[in-house]
Amino acid sequence: MNEALTDSPDNRLVEVGWEGLSDEELVQLILWPGNSLKRAQDTARSLISRMVSPRKFKSASYADLREGGLNHKQSLGMLAALEFSRRASVRLLPPCRSFRTSFEIYSYFRPRFEGVRKECFWGALLDGKNRIIRVLRISEGSLTRSLVHPREVFRPAIKEAAAGILFVHNHPSGEPEPSREDIQITQRLVEGGKLLGIRVLDHVIIGSCRYFSFADEGVL
Repeated sequence: MNEALTDSPDNRLVEVGWEGLSDEELVQLILWPGNSLKRAQDTARSLISRMVSPRKFKSASYADLREGGLNHKQSLGMLAALEFSRRASVRLLPPCRSFRTSFEIYSYFRPRFEGVRKECFWGALLDGKNRIIRVLRISEGSLTRSLVHPREVFRPAIKEAAAGILFVHNHPSGEPEPSREDIQITQRLVEGGKLLGIRVLDHVIIGSCRYFSFADEGVL
């Protein structure tokens, strides 16, 4: 029997299961369709040597994948697989449920930020009993700051007749401590909410392994 065929990732999958496949073999399975097995193996080996670990893939850009040996379609396919994986890891919190602690907010939103290189600002609209009406992404910033204006923040809250709102954004640096800009925008949003009769319950900043809650720290 052809040795290369025997060692193909699909045969290995039958033998050892998903958990038994190496990182390289998982990448081979992604790249194999439309390619010879040898080409998929060579490309996967080159890419793995460049990315070092699976965690690197979470923040991989199109340019990173092209430099790692993938062509245009393969790069888009890999990025699509990573985005789908992020979406699948997001735990759904259905409408009419409420966040009870800042840790629940952190646990719910953290998967949305895995591998994201820019600051993204999210909001959760709440009714009079702090139950979730809707969760939405408000803005996406640059590598170092999130662009947030009160009118973009409160427009959907007014439309949904929300009684309260909480905010979440990430720090790509991994450190969740608030910057001066974070404190200033939070103060502006709290004041804007008071004028509109919409309570700001919390603003949580998510880092790599930790988070900061303005409400927990008593600085709202």
